[in-house]
Amino acid sequence: MSSSARQAPVSLKVASTLFIVFWLLLAAFPFFWTLWGSFKVELDFFSIADWTNAITGKLTEETHGSAFTGAGYYGAWVQEEFWRAALNTGIVCLFVVVTSLTIGTLGGYALSRSNYNYVFWLLIAALIFRAMPQITLVSGYLPPFFAWNLWGYLPTAIIVLVAINQPFTLWMLHSFFKKIPIDLDESAKVDGCTQFQAFRYVIIPVMWPGVITTGLFSFLLAYNDFAVTTMLLNEQNRTMVPKIAAFLGTTYTEGNVMFAVAAVVSATAPLFLLVMLFQRQIVSGLTAGAVKG
Repeated sequence: MSSSARQAPVSLKVASTLFIVFWLLLAAFPFFWTLWGSFKVELDFFSIADWTNAITGKLTEETHGSAFTGAGYYGAWVQEEFWRAALNTGIVCLFVVVTSLTIGTLGGYALSRSNYNYVFWLLIAALIFRAMPQITLVSGYLPPFFAWNLWGYLPTAIIVLVAINQPFTLWMLHSFFKKIPIDLDESAKVDGCTQFQAFRYVIIPVMWPGVITTGLFSFLLAYNDFAVTTMLLNEQNRTMVPKIAAFLGTTYTEGNVMFAVAAVVSATAPLFLLVMLFQRQIVSGLTAGAVKG
């Protein structure tokens, strides 16, 4: 069969391209529309009388002398101190990712190299624990936190998020380690390495895409969490998502909705940058299980 006969029809290529472009526009529209509206006043972006005000910024220009304004960002970050929530989020994410990956890599490696029957049941128990609703797990932590006067502080949320995330991390890293031939461990031991040295200097470099992928998912769990951080953190230690919800909970005050819109854009933009930065590692990590080492 000639190469021209194997080529897809032009109409199919055009239809596929149009569908992909349409899908990308549809998927990206909510974010870009929110980004656009974050530079408007509330009466423009949520105009009932004329929806075109959200585009032209008529009332924004009358109020601030320009069709765009950064009042929402100033109000959120400076007036309402959203920077504190961003800092708290960074601290929580850092410790959740580091702790989850440390326990997950050591545990996943040990389980992948173990021949005992309890490994299967341990992983099943971890899977069941991960499938439980988060709210049921949080309620079990509340009594001791209240009794020991630990409620409201960042370490309490970090402990619970690690506990919730650890089964997923263990499962994911275990599957990656299982795809790495045990011959690498044995070769490292022949060269004089201990078990831990083989793990550190031979296995981890091979596993790096999987570690990055798992770390990213751990980061996203902590970054986007609402239930745990809302129940376990006080007002001073809020992370970004509960802080945005607090803005929306005070809609009776004019301007607070725009604080929420600006905060949403501020919280979402780093995720786009993170995925774009690590997209190659994410793809290679997710597809690593399909290739035998």
